Amino acid sequence: MAGHSQFKNIMHRKGRQDAKRAKVFTKLAREITVAAKLGSPDPDMNPRLRAALIAGRGQNMPKDNMERAIKKATGDDEAIYEEVRYEGYASGGVAVIVETLTDNRNRTASEVRAAFTKHGGNLGETGSVSFMFEQVGLFTYPPDVASADDVFEAALEAGAQDVESTDGGHEITCEPDDFSDVRDALDEKFGEPESARLDWKPQNSIAVEEDAAGTLLKLLDVLDDNDDVQRVAANFDIAEDVMERLSA
Repeated sequence: MAGHSQFKNIMHRKGRQDAKRAKVFTKLAREITVAAKLGSPDPDMNPRLRAALIAGRGQNMPKDNMERAIKKATGDDEAIYEEVRYEGYASGGVAVIVETLTDNRNRTASEVRAAFTKHGGNLGETGSVSFMFEQVGLFTYPPDVASADDVFEAALEAGAQDVESTDGGHEITCEPDDFSDVRDALDEKFGEPESARLDWKPQNSIAVEEDAAGTLLKLLDVLDDNDDVQRVAANFDIAEDVMERLSA
């Protein structure tokens, strides 16, 4: 997912990861609570919870925080979270999918719509851009877990669709229905991944010029800052020299 990976890299170079740590923990805790509430509080019996815990550990979320989030699901917490997906177009004609977990649909819809409008985009109906993406299982590993050839061979044997290895690490994708089997095979071969989740992969990426890229990244940043937003996918591609200027 070129656009999503580029966005992550820009934010990392700006040093925003540490500044956003508490917000990231809040989102992870919400996902853990919802996963535990919808299924078993035992991650071995609940694939979604297991994936949420992997994501938490990948972000160095304290174990106590994760345990509290699980206990919250079995306690008297009356908050009911809904999974709501928003779709729209951003600056430069980029298609954007926003996945949220919210206890107030009206608030979240208003905030997401305002973010799109303020940053030159338009929020559309559900299904207005998702046809440009395919949902995949996504696993990420650090670059030193194994060579690109070894990761590719193991992923192929596990039943994965594709592998993309760069200096930043290895991204392995699979069909959503194969997620659990591929995850278990990769766990056995390489240990726990940095992240394991269902994600949206754009079928094609749109080249974005510098002016539109700046506005686009501001929108993605605002969405990422929203506590209700769990994930954002976008089908953009920004030239490396433009990336460097934007992240300077």
